[in-house]
Amino acid sequence: MPAKTENCHVVEAAPLVPPEEVKAKKPLSANAEEFVLSTREAIRDILYGRDTHRLLVIVGPCSIHDPSAAFEYAEKLKQLADTTSDHLLLVMRTYFEKPRTTVGWKGLVNDPHLDGSCDIAAGLQLGRSILLQVTEMSLGCSVEVLDPVTPQYIADLVSWAAVGARTIESQTHREMASGLSMPVGFKNGTSGDLETAINAVVSASQPHSFLGITQQGQSALIKTTGNADRHLVLRGGAQTNYGPEDIAHAAEMMEGHGIARPVMVDCSHDNSRKDYTRQADVCRSVIKQYIDGQQSVMGMMLESNLHAGKQAWQKGTELAYGVSITDGCIGWEETESLLSEVARTVAEA
Repeated sequence: MPAKTENCHVVEAAPLVPPEEVKAKKPLSANAEEFVLSTREAIRDILYGRDTHRLLVIVGPCSIHDPSAAFEYAEKLKQLADTTSDHLLLVMRTYFEKPRTTVGWKGLVNDPHLDGSCDIAAGLQLGRSILLQVTEMSLGCSVEVLDPVTPQYIADLVSWAAVGARTIESQTHREMASGLSMPVGFKNGTSGDLETAINAVVSASQPHSFLGITQQGQSALIKTTGNADRHLVLRGGAQTNYGPEDIAHAAEMMEGHGIARPVMVDCSHDNSRKDYTRQADVCRSVIKQYIDGQQSVMGMMLESNLHAGKQAWQKGTELAYGVSITDGCIGWEETESLLSEVARTVAEA
C-alpha cells in the first residue's frame, strides 16, 4: 500500500528521455561545436578586456514560442551580425524558460504546444532543435537558466547564459552556474539591489556539490570547479540603473569584491520602465557613455522580435505571427536600424 505521507498532491511522475538519448537524436556537429567554442571565447575576450574594439549585444525575442518565426528572425540577425562584426558581437536570445511572478506561460520547454499540456519531453527536444539550427547558421545562442535539469539537454549549444533577477538569491542557481561551461551574466534583483547579484557572482566562482542528473538521466552528486566567467547585468529596479553613476558604482562594487570586469546593461525591464519603446533611448545613453570613455561597459541586452509589441496568450487563441507573448519587444526594422547606428558610433569613437 502506498505511503500516505508523501506525494499527496502529485498526479503523475512521467520519466523523461535521458539527455544522452536526446543528444544522440539531435547531435552537435563538429562545425557547430567549434562555433560555440569560438563564440564563448570571443565573449571572454570582451569580458576580460582582450577585445577592446567590440561590444557584446544579447538581442532577440523575450521568449521563443514559434520556431518558424524564430528561424526567420535568426536569418535576419545573422546578416546583421556579419555586417557589424567588426564592432559588435551579436548573440541571439533563444529563451525557452520563463520565470513567472504568479502564473502564466512558462516557456517553450514547459509548454511547447501552448495549450497547457506541459509536454516537457517534446519541449526539450524542440528547444534543442532550435538551438541546433540557429547555431548551424553560425549565430551564437543565449538562454536564461531556470530549471537545473534543462542544461543537461541543451547547454552544449549555448554561448552565453543569464541568471535572472528572480533567481539570483537561489542557492540552486548559483551552484548550477558554477558548473556551466559558458560565460554567465547575473542580473541585479527586482528591487535594484546589486549586493545580492554580486554575492551570486562570487558564489558561482567557487566549487560546489549538489544534486543533479547525469547524461544517463540518473540522480547524482554533481561536483563543480566554479565558473570564472561571470559578470553583472544591470536591469534596473525601483529606479533605473544605466546612468553614468550607476555603471561606475556597479564596477566599483565588483572591483571591491576582487572581480575587476565590465558590466552589461539590460535596456529592457525596469531600465525601460517596462516600456519596450524606451529601449533605444537606454541603448543610446549607454553607447554615449562608452564612447565618452566609460570602459566599464561590455555590452547590452535588447528584447526584439519580427514585429513590435506583445500579445496576450490564452489557451486556444490564434496568435499573430512574429509578435511576443511575454514582454513587449521592438520590431526588426528598429532593431536593425538601432544596432547599425550603434556599430557606426563605436567605429567612429
